Amino acid sequence: MKFLLDTHVWIWSQEEPDRLGAQTKRLLVAPQHENHVCTVSTLELARLAVVGAVVPSIPLREWVERALRALQARTIQISHEVALEAYALPEPFHEDPTDRMLVAASRCHELTMLTADERILSYRAVRSRDARR
Repeated sequence: MKFLLDTHVWIWSQEEPDRLGAQTKRLLVAPQHENHVCTVSTLELARLAVVGAVVPSIPLREWVERALRALQARTIQISHEVALEAYALPEPFHEDPTDRMLVAASRCHELTMLTADERILSYRAVRSRDARR
């Protein structure tokens, strides 16, 4: 499978792995699966660090590099296609711009989102998997 990690799942994988379910932990390290992280998650992580909502264990730039390497994650850029898809999603979907871009990236790249966000898990227009399992 090909996964797109929601921002909190990416953070949990490095800072709070006990918040991830056993199955998710296995999926993240299984060589037959691909992990992807979207650049919008880096933006969200940077914002959370600035306001003190997340305190990375090492400097942020180093944290991002190490976390991507540890997960052998590929980067998904925010392309024009993803940006346009974010506001062309089948409704109803909530207005959070980060979630909209993540869902759009997942749809455009045919990825399954790993998330604990109930709003995304219940949204039928994107493939998702509960990261708490």
